[in-house]
Amino acid sequence: MGGADESVADVAECPVCLELTEHEILSRVDKGAGEDLLVRCIQCSHVHRISLRPPSSTSVRTTLSDGADSSSVMIESDSDESISEGDLFQFEDAHWQVTRIEVGDKMSVNSSKAGKIVSMWAVRKDACLVRLTMTEGEVSKPSSIECDPEKVFSCGTVMVIDGKKWRIRAIHTGVGRTLRGKRVAAEIRRMYLHSI
Repeated sequence: MGGADESVADVAECPVCLELTEHEILSRVDKGAGEDLLVRCIQCSHVHRISLRPPSSTSVRTTLSDGADSSSVMIESDSDESISEGDLFQFEDAHWQVTRIEVGDKMSVNSSKAGKIVSMWAVRKDACLVRLTMTEGEVSKPSSIECDPEKVFSCGTVMVIDGKKWRIRAIHTGVGRTLRGKRVAAEIRRMYLHSI
């Protein structure tokens, strides 16, 4: 499977630029189920290694509430995936929002790695909350927008928020970050916006 895209990693954090940048892949070495990459930052040309390892998976016992109806299901997730109250996920063609997370002996927390969660509760949600990191010059601030879970966002698109124009620089899903392409809101963990 050839193609120009094989030589470019979508996006990674550059230790010199201290931000997400596109990287060129110089070499790949298989390591068990994963691989080590030698990459060069497209912006500053710094060369560094990235170790990619597949995360282990876990099942989280989850109570889903849809109006008066509730059901208990097991939700598959990567063990190291961070889950927080307010997060949205898709299950059986519906969108759900996490309302409670318990770890240990019925101890309620706002956020936890999936592998440590004993029980979780979620309600059906027909609107989606997309978290944003909005960068203007050297200042970044967190924000969020609510939209239809099926709304499509594309990297490079200009949005107007509170009367200001912002360009979508990168989109982060539970799987990884990308500087290209488009994703539906329900798949997005965070969008990175830059003022224009």
